Order: sequence, then C-alpha cells, then structure tokens
Amino acid sequence: MEIQNNGKFSIEQLTDQYLGSPRRTQVRKATDGQAANGLSFQDVLQLKTQADTGNLKFSKHAMGRLADRNIELSDSQLERLESGTRKAEQKGIRDSLVIVDSLAFIVNVPNQTVVTAMDSTETNENIFTNINGAVIM
Repeated sequence: MEIQNNGKFSIEQLTDQYLGSPRRTQVRKATDGQAANGLSFQDVLQLKTQADTGNLKFSKHAMGRLADRNIELSDSQLERLESGTRKAEQKGIRDSLVIVDSLAFIVNVPNQTVVTAMDSTETNENIFTNINGAVIM
C-alpha cells in the first residue's frame, strides 16, 4: 500500500484505520456461543440450575407460622417438600399446595419460596385459596 504524505488520507489508509485491527483495549467478545468469561450459555444455565436446586426458601411469614405453630421439619420432610416443589414445577404449577405428612405448605414455585405453613389442626376447613395445583407427598 502506498502512503501519501500530502496531508490527506487515501481510501486505503481510511479503510485500514476504520476497518482494520486498530489498537484498542483488550475486550474479549463472545464468540461461538460463549460468554465473555469463556462459559457457554449452556454452561451458565446449568450452573444456575444447579445452584438453585435444593434452595427452597421460606418467607418471613412462613418462618413466623412455623415458629408460632411449633412446626419443626425433619430432613426427610424438607427433602419431600423440595421434591414436591420440583414436581409442581414440572407440571407448570405456579402456586402450589404441597402436603407432607400432616403439614400443608403453600409454595410459590417460580420463586422456590414457601409462602405459608400449617399443620393438620389448622386445616379443619380444608379450604386453600390462591393455588393452581396441589402435590401430596
């Protein structure tokens, strides 16, 4: 390429300047389905899914209900509650009643959050509102 020294730039010089590989700060671009940190979308999704598995949360209200009603969940009951929540998620249930032994839980499935809890003595009326599915474990 011939460089002109008359104070004007040739088309080749401008092309190289704007379309060539100018010196810039190193910023790694996502390529071939990979994020800037080197992980593919599938990897990130899998890591997020694994991190969320088994992380059933209890709302402040639910924690208060458990304390007020002296309800203590065994590891087995908690595992069954989580399993019931996963089953509800697989069926597309958004707000689920999950019954474990003599305990009833209302779970917001997308948020993986137990909204409230009660035992069999408080379910005498057997009326549950604002749910769109139930899982009996």
